[in-house]
This record gives sequence, C-alpha cells and structure tokens, in this order.
Amino acid sequence: MTDAAKPYLNAAHRHEFVLLFDVTNGNPNGDPDAGNLPRVDPETGLGIVTDVALKRKIRNYVDALRGGEERFKIFVQQGTNLNRRIFEAHQTSGPSGKTKSEVDAAREWMCRNFYDVRTFGAVMSTGANAGQVRGPVQLTFARSVNPILGLDAAITRVAVTEDIKNAKSLQDYLDWESKADEDKLRTMGRKAYIPYGLYVAHGFCVPTFAADTGFNDEDLELLWKAQSTCGT
Repeated sequence: MTDAAKPYLNAAHRHEFVLLFDVTNGNPNGDPDAGNLPRVDPETGLGIVTDVALKRKIRNYVDALRGGEERFKIFVQQGTNLNRRIFEAHQTSGPSGKTKSEVDAAREWMCRNFYDVRTFGAVMSTGANAGQVRGPVQLTFARSVNPILGLDAAITRVAVTEDIKNAKSLQDYLDWESKADEDKLRTMGRKAYIPYGLYVAHGFCVPTFAADTGFNDEDLELLWKAQSTCGT
C-alpha cells in the first residue's frame, strides 16, 4: 500500500485523535506549586498532564531522532533565548523585521526550519519579530481515567556535592572525604510518583493551518511515531 492510500498520513485531511498512555511508579507531570507532586484536579482527584508537557515529550523525541536535520530542528529548547533563533531567521532571510514583508520572510524561514513551529505554532514577536504562527496540531490536557494517588518516597544518594571552602587541590577534597563522618557523605531527597494511572488526551490536526506552515505528510508521520514511542 502506498502512502497516498494511507489517509492517516495525509496532512491535507483533518485528523482527530485520542492519545492513551499509562504510568506505573512514575511522575508523568510534576506540579512545581506542589513540591513536584503529580498534577491532580482537586475537584475530581483525577490526574492531569498538561498539553505543554505532552508537546515537550514530542519535541524531545523529534530532537533526539532527527534534530540534526535542517527541517527538524526544535525552536523551544531548554536553556535557550528564543529571540536568538528569531534573530538568526532575520540574518538568513533578510533585515530585522521592520516591514511586513521582512516579518513574513522570517516567519516562513522559522516554519521551514523548525519542526515544532510548523507543528504547534509559536509567538515570535517577543523582541526580534517573526510574527505569529497558528499551528495545525493541538492537544488537550490528559486526564486519568480514575483518581490517582500521589505519593513521594524518601531516597538516599550515597554521595554529596559539598563545596570545600579554600580547597586548592584535589588532595584537599581527598583529605576532607577521609575525615568526614560517613553520614555526611550521603544526602536525602524525595521522589514523587503515582503507583498507576491510565491517562487520556485528545488532539486534532487542521489541514488549512498545515498548508500555511508547511506541515506535510512526513511531519504527520513523525508526529504519530513520537506519540506512540516516547514514554511519559
């Protein structure tokens, strides 16, 4: 069967999909406002994984698999200044976005080079200006089928990261280790998890937005692979 005969690989069609994943003794999406415990809806007790977290997992998969290729770079990277990429777009495509044509040229360059921009869209008028992109693929929050039990377990690391004041050589660290009490050479921490949860999220892909961003059949196939392969 050719790809043309596989409607689920045709980005010119509208797609609506359901994503199911389960978690065993893991933390699918920690809440920084609750000590990184698994997110939970306080009204229903159901677990939550945000759409942002789901997109992050897709980005990570694509970056690991094909991030070295020109069309499949990832715009939203940890520890980066997004304006650097937008500035790069203007350096490559034209001047710094003072006119609509300059902004449109930079926008097109971003869509062409970054998988997550042409897939999920992006606001790129955050200083350096490459306009805005409305992405064809969107996801809802994932919710667990049943209420979850968020737990945290005490863990021990049998090493420390002590900064030895006035240390001038490796021997200073060796001397400190030899004299330190064994209890001082370990640290305690907490690890948040749920025993089990089955989560359901919904998503869709809009062909008119796909045509605007250049999201094609190859991109769609990669999306399906990312969702079926990358773990939570």
